[in-house]
Amino acid sequence: MIPDRLRLGVNIDHVATIRNARGGDHPDPVRAAEIVASVGGDGITAHLREDRRHIRDEDLQRIQDATDLPLNLEMAATQEMLEIALRHKPHAACIVPEKREERTTEGGLDAAGLHNTLVPIVDQLREAGIRVSLFIEANEKQLDAALRLGAPVVEFHTGEYAHAILDENSERTANELRRISDMSALAAKNGIEPHAGHGLTFDNVQPIAAIPQVAELNIGHYLIGEAIFSGLEPAIRRMRDLMDEARGQ
Repeated sequence: MIPDRLRLGVNIDHVATIRNARGGDHPDPVRAAEIVASVGGDGITAHLREDRRHIRDEDLQRIQDATDLPLNLEMAATQEMLEIALRHKPHAACIVPEKREERTTEGGLDAAGLHNTLVPIVDQLREAGIRVSLFIEANEKQLDAALRLGAPVVEFHTGEYAHAILDENSERTANELRRISDMSALAAKNGIEPHAGHGLTFDNVQPIAAIPQVAELNIGHYLIGEAIFSGLEPAIRRMRDLMDEARGQ
């Protein structure tokens, strides 16, 4: 199934990162969520990490109260995070790998290797009416694992694609793009909605946005960084325009 319009989910984690650097309440990620809603963003993404380095527990309810946009909660596959998700009931829960020492998510979830751990988590989220997504590498092994787990959504990790462009490696860039495109088509063929995210910028987003089966992009760090110079609203509008242009809209 080909989506009519590519959705943009904006990850507001790093507004909270800046807030936490000094303590206090400013800048408030809730204000960022309100701006996303005001400029036509399609959703809010927030990653509640084990160490609470950016989004905090109390932010989740405040975000949900402030806007009607669907909240996509990124979470590790732990009992603590499952309980928090079940309590807040976000629109979606994207299960991601998490290591305390990493600066950011370094790759996709090993859904195949963690199958037995993920089964009860996916089942409980689904039973609560929360749309489950798995943040995985774009390969058949992980996609097959998502299918066996019954996940309705996968988000393909685009970090290697982004790194290949930064390294000016055209062959690797083409290979990564082909891999994401092929796996998006295979996911859609099997009834799984493909999303994509990680490392996407104004300069590299269009080839990913042009993949017809991809239904949603989740972009955060780059947009928050650009907001320092141009403001969050213009940054989101420009990303939206680039995505629409890539889809011929």
